[in-house]
Amino acid sequence: MRQKWKKLISYYKPYKGLFISDTLFAIIGAGISLGIPLIVRYITNNIIHLSPEEAFEGILKLGILMIVLVLAGAFCNFYISYFGHMMGAKIEYDMRSEIFQHYQKLSFSFYDNQKVGQLMSRITNDLFDISELLHHGPEDAVISFIKLIGSFSILFLINWRLAFIGLALIPIILIYAILFNRKMKKAFKRNRVKIADINAQIEDNLSGIRVVKSFANENIENEKFKIGNDGFLSAKRNSYQYMGGYFSGMEAFTTMITIVVLIAGTLFITQNVIQVVDLITFLLYINNFTEPIKKLITLTESFQNGFSGYERFLEILDIVPEIQDAADAKDIKQVTGDISFEDVSFRYEENTQKVLSHVNLEVKAGSYVALVGSSGTGKTTLCSLIPRFYDVTSGVIKVDGIDIRKITLNSLRSAIGIVQQDVYLFTGSVMDNIKYGRPGASDEDAIEAAKCANAHDFIMGLPNGYDTDIGQRGVKLSGGQKQRLSIARVFLKNPSILIFDEATSALDNESEKVVQESLELLAKNRTTFVIAHRLSTIRNAQRILVLTENGIEEEGTHEDLIKIDGVYKNLYNLQFTRIN
Repeated sequence: MRQKWKKLISYYKPYKGLFISDTLFAIIGAGISLGIPLIVRYITNNIIHLSPEEAFEGILKLGILMIVLVLAGAFCNFYISYFGHMMGAKIEYDMRSEIFQHYQKLSFSFYDNQKVGQLMSRITNDLFDISELLHHGPEDAVISFIKLIGSFSILFLINWRLAFIGLALIPIILIYAILFNRKMKKAFKRNRVKIADINAQIEDNLSGIRVVKSFANENIENEKFKIGNDGFLSAKRNSYQYMGGYFSGMEAFTTMITIVVLIAGTLFITQNVIQVVDLITFLLYINNFTEPIKKLITLTESFQNGFSGYERFLEILDIVPEIQDAADAKDIKQVTGDISFEDVSFRYEENTQKVLSHVNLEVKAGSYVALVGSSGTGKTTLCSLIPRFYDVTSGVIKVDGIDIRKITLNSLRSAIGIVQQDVYLFTGSVMDNIKYGRPGASDEDAIEAAKCANAHDFIMGLPNGYDTDIGQRGVKLSGGQKQRLSIARVFLKNPSILIFDEATSALDNESEKVVQESLELLAKNRTTFVIAHRLSTIRNAQRILVLTENGIEEEGTHEDLIKIDGVYKNLYNLQFTRIN
């Protein structure tokens, strides 16, 4: 717990000056609110007994003083409201940047087991509540402490008996608050989980809205959402029950203090222990005494919300990326593209079956290698190991004779270009998406890359050419157009090693032909791995590897493998029969 608090406090460090000034103005504001009732007491105790002329002069001076104090208090409140909130927003900004950068470092294996909506909840809802806590927490604590100590000290000086009577209920209030706080903390943490689940469900639904509508399954989605929403409402109901008991009890206790003081003060007046003016002053200060208690009540709610969000924030930061640079990793600049797999085995998780087992493979620079086989035989997995999307369970993969674990991730992945079946394009223009292959590239280089990818002509036919907005995930483009943009992106990157992961399997024949031409041009003089779904697209491959559950079962050219009359021929005949 000490480490959690230490890290939380560290976020104030860049804004130390702002934090000190915010706290200073909070102290001044609290002091002003304590001073005004003393002036009222002085007026009622002394000024009203003076002659009319002296009383007028005294009231005028004290009236001006109180106006100045009110204006000063207003400035203090503005400062802590505006600059205090800005400090909280800046800290939220820093924390959001930190967790987003950490998201970028986490491995594929992490995202394999996560929902996007839940990850978004941690970077939005949770961080907002954390920033509110970091802003209001210290400020409210300082104000409440000063008002509590200050008002009690003044009340004690006026009449110590009445002060202790007012203080008598405080221990009961604290016990009550502690008991309810524990229950509220658990309830708020459950709320966080439920709202993250709902965010995940909404994200899943909206991302797949075309599938939902194509199956006319809106009612099913509404029912699924209702289940999650009902769960959230139930969690909220539970937390609000505790909150209702907490706030109503605390409000009752603070009002009870006023009543007890009023009754006791009235009795003291009848016994000439105190004066009426002292009871009036007492009642004025009771508000200064109970108001910080109420502020602390609000602070506890903010604390429960913020700290539960902070713990969820730390849960992500505490996850160590499985794939990261070794201490002695070095950049590679000129990559020729020699790749070797030496006794490589891989499984996705502990205690699960191996996807690849004892694979040995040598691929020379500039080679064109096709991977074929039934689904689940590890074709995509084998290629995903080269850029270290996953690390081998055992064995070694080398690029240009260097263990890829001794190469920095950035330089390794910069040397590899990937064209996938499921193309992901970002929201923005055509030009933005092509330049994603090499940020900072000139428009001329991007256009040249588009021409190489057979994309220039269709781009120029779009409403705004290269400046056309393509919508989220390129929704405004056809499958073939999206694929050609992804190829243009890789052309611009100009990598030494290429991986085509069933890049044409989802396209119609006409689009496939255009895209295939682009891929062949891209693959020229580069080490290329092609994961093939349609065997007709890799008939001219220099080398075809046939993967089964046993690893690389067969190897050779198309003609060689047909002659073997084995797994490859069976796959080829099966596809040929389906086509006919």
